[in-house]
Amino acid sequence: MTKKQPSKELEVFTNPNPDRDYEIDMECPEFTCLCPKTGQPDFATIDITYIPDKLCLELKSLKLYLWSYRNEGAFHEKVINQILDDLVKACRPRYMQVVGEFNVRGGIYTTVSAEHYGKSGPKPKSKTKRPSS
Repeated sequence: MTKKQPSKELEVFTNPNPDRDYEIDMECPEFTCLCPKTGQPDFATIDITYIPDKLCLELKSLKLYLWSYRNEGAFHEKVINQILDDLVKACRPRYMQVVGEFNVRGGIYTTVSAEHYGKSGPKPKSKTKRPSS
């Protein structure tokens, strides 16, 4: 069995229902990257919601793409916006939102969300959530 390696390459497949607006929502609870100041790991849940146009994201390649951030140092704001840019470039959706809910660090939770509006279509509700206190 060959071990898969992290990769920035995103794969797509043809949308089976391109004439219909429907949401795809993916929750990725095991995202990690490194703090660019301390080198310590940052842990987050990444929520991706999109309305596909002609292409959909292939999940295994998405997993390997997110894994590629594990050893990279970047601020939360940069990571979320880069993920959005890369995913939009790969599948050109009608709409996409990426939300990163980063675990507490120094007593502060950080949530970063970024959106892309492609072809006109309904805008899904924001799915930003945080554990209750």
